[in-house]
Amino acid sequence: MLLDDATFVSGAGVGLNPITNRFSRGTTLNSDGAEHAERRNLVAHRLTPRALRAMHDDVSEQAERVVLDALERRRIDGVEELAMALPMSIVPNLIGWPEEGRDQLLAWGAATFDALGPLNGQAIRAARPSLQMLRYARTVAKRRTLREGSLGADLLKAVDEGRLDASGCPKLLVDYLAPSIDTTLSAIASALYLFAVHPEQWQALRADRALLSNAINEVVRLESPLRAFSRQVARDTTVAGADLPAGSRVLVMFASANRDELVWDAPDSFDITRDATQQLGFGHGTHGCAGQGLARLEIRSILGHLLDRVDRIELTGEPVWAVNNIIHRLEHLPLELIPTR
Repeated sequence: MLLDDATFVSGAGVGLNPITNRFSRGTTLNSDGAEHAERRNLVAHRLTPRALRAMHDDVSEQAERVVLDALERRRIDGVEELAMALPMSIVPNLIGWPEEGRDQLLAWGAATFDALGPLNGQAIRAARPSLQMLRYARTVAKRRTLREGSLGADLLKAVDEGRLDASGCPKLLVDYLAPSIDTTLSAIASALYLFAVHPEQWQALRADRALLSNAINEVVRLESPLRAFSRQVARDTTVAGADLPAGSRVLVMFASANRDELVWDAPDSFDITRDATQQLGFGHGTHGCAGQGLARLEIRSILGHLLDRVDRIELTGEPVWAVNNIIHRLEHLPLELIPTR
């Protein structure tokens, strides 16, 4: 389905309710074909491998500070003091978001995903903060308070040059801001959790750092940051013997695919030696996560500095999982970091 975006379309919305799908028009998430490519190309140059290489030292330095601060305390909340700290700094800076309003980004981003769910209590409660994020983005774009040299400044330039309608700029700001924070935060926190629960895997990674890319894929496979999105069926088709008529909707469950026993051996096991490159935790195909390269850089940087300094990661209490229609992530993760001698 993810590779056949002519049959399973996103332009009619990827949410599970018509209200959010209507408000999401004009985003890369909610577009197809040339429109999708045009919107994605407006920011693609900021997320190329070459652009990310230029960011490497800055990301690594910030990750090192985050890890050193956490090690100084030893007993920490792995979400608030490790997983959240790096993406909440890197991503807003990349987009050029003003300092004012950054304290609301996590709540607004979570609400934006929650609002994509079915019309349950979560989605209804999320409506107001989700709209607040969009309204604030409109204010930022209108006042042109985005930092010079940022992705956001590029979007304003595209508006000035007639390549982007002014109304599209705020939506694209939200389009890249919310997912880039939430999915990375989710993956870092899940990595900490999994390595705490499976200490032998942490020791295996310490013994062989060449497994780091494998480990990141395995974390994203087992604890997929995104549960699912919807697609509309554009023409009559059949999937696995099921007839799907044009106009119907399907639920594309990334988390389920990542534990599919037809694809994975022992799918519920955490094994960093597994080749998990097929994982779909960042999506796939045309609508694959544009910022996954940056997410991987951030995850790799945090884990790399932890590997340099931490012998064991231990749980000190019960983890708390956040409740959200789409995002799968920890809300609290009590940990103790045991430093190397």
